[in-house]
Amino acid sequence: MRFIAFAVLSLASVAEAGDLRLDWPVDCTLGQDCHIQQYVDHDPGKGSRDFTCNGLSYDGHKGTDIALPSLRAMQAGVDVYAAASGVVIARRDGMADQYLTEKNRNSIKGRECGNAVTLRHDDGWQTQYCHLKRGSVAVRKGDKVRPGHILGKIGLSGSTQFPHLHVSVRHNEKVVDPFAPKTARACTQNKNAQLWRKPVEYEAGGLIAIGFAPEVPSYDAVKTGDAGRAPLTQSAEAIVTWVYAFGSRAGDQLRVRISGPGGAKVFENTQTLEKPQAQYFRAAGSRLPNGLPRGTYVTTAELFRKGRKMDQMTHQMQVR
Repeated sequence: MRFIAFAVLSLASVAEAGDLRLDWPVDCTLGQDCHIQQYVDHDPGKGSRDFTCNGLSYDGHKGTDIALPSLRAMQAGVDVYAAASGVVIARRDGMADQYLTEKNRNSIKGRECGNAVTLRHDDGWQTQYCHLKRGSVAVRKGDKVRPGHILGKIGLSGSTQFPHLHVSVRHNEKVVDPFAPKTARACTQNKNAQLWRKPVEYEAGGLIAIGFAPEVPSYDAVKTGDAGRAPLTQSAEAIVTWVYAFGSRAGDQLRVRISGPGGAKVFENTQTLEKPQAQYFRAAGSRLPNGLPRGTYVTTAELFRKGRKMDQMTHQMQVR
């Protein structure tokens, strides 16, 4: 079936309109098994800024990106729900789940949203759900849905570099940011003004995953979820902590600690991040000339911004 495209060129202020109330559209918990990678762009020029006037967006971004930590999480299956009651006015399925590359860019031109569903709601409102997993779209054009109705599963179809749901909200065919629907140029957080039925915390960046490995893993292994899956053994020549994170700013500090049996200090390091990055990973550790003694090993990563701790993750491993 043909998918409907919309020319959406400006943010709408909907203070005068009846607000659409939205339920959370993904079967995940923010800060645990998903995160918001990007928000709607509020910069009318060539730059970008999210609704707090920070950098978690990119030029022309028209939705909210709810991201999974790895390809393995996507492959396990994460449901996407209708955020409000409505009618399916467009759907597409059958596009491959793959990273966007220069080689395949032309083949998805005009279908950047990937496998997707668009819902029409009352009073001129629409929501659109992009990058769904191939074969997962569970509704047909004309279906009536209610909040919580499964539309499909998060995938990697269309123009994307990571598994996520891009959800767009529109009123009279203009973009509305569900985090700041009353104005196109907000720089403050007002949870009571959100369209989300249960207010959603703003994430200014944070940690996605952490683990152990006997050597520095590849970035591909980190993104797929394969890094650190093999257990460390007593014969390991090194112990390495890898950290996967998002939304860095220049000057952020990432502190990594490893402790061994009985809490003995094995390694500690603090890195200062030099530039903003949408996603990144770092690895640090220690060589083991005498191997790795049996026992419990714990690694902790802490992310700081301007002296304030933003996030922390801990991972534990047994060496037998």
